[in-house]
Amino acid sequence: MNETLLQTYDLHKRYRTGKDSELHVLKGITLKVAAGEIVAIVGPSGVGKSTLLHLLGTLDRPSQGRITWQGRDVNQLAEAQLAQFRNKTIGFVYQMHHLLPEFTALENILLPGLIAGQRMAALTERGRRLLSQVGLEARAGHRPNELSGGEQQRVAVARALINQPRLILADEPSGNLDMASGEQLHQLLWQLCRANGQTLIIVTHNRELAQRADRVVELLDGRIKSDEKND
Repeated sequence: MNETLLQTYDLHKRYRTGKDSELHVLKGITLKVAAGEIVAIVGPSGVGKSTLLHLLGTLDRPSQGRITWQGRDVNQLAEAQLAQFRNKTIGFVYQMHHLLPEFTALENILLPGLIAGQRMAALTERGRRLLSQVGLEARAGHRPNELSGGEQQRVAVARALINQPRLILADEPSGNLDMASGEQLHQLLWQLCRANGQTLIIVTHNRELAQRADRVVELLDGRIKSDEKND
């Protein structure tokens, strides 16, 4: 894990809250993440964890500072280029699965690949393989309302992986699951990212889970309080 995949330099994020007031959420985040690394971001609610993840995923732009991807400043890209970069390079798993209710599990998984213009035959084959890897091969034709919460999140994981992204960003992915389903989801994320050499950055309140990561980055009041490697 020597290659630097992602790096931030003095990231700040401010939101205007009134005519003469603003909310300063991130206050100078400098962070380096290596290819293939699993990083847990922890800290109390409201310290900027999700905001940081949104910036890393190029879903929002920093008020100040830079984000580089293998040395390239991605925030210099135009919106259309940024959307294309995001689609091909980053997979997202949220606390809510955000599956489209009118589509089957397989169809939901294929959507990012269809947006990227991939060939249907190869894409479908990869989607079915991912369904098998997440233990849902027999549920390919089921719609979200026919799946349990844990199954829906596993579909969301497969969807995040369909374009074979180098980076997976997960924001409290098990927050709405019971303990057993959450543990299964965590094991699945770790297993798939390790097997594919993908980088995983996960926001979590679960300290036990965080200790399984390669590093734990703790945020407090919009700043990095600590950044420590796990044994």
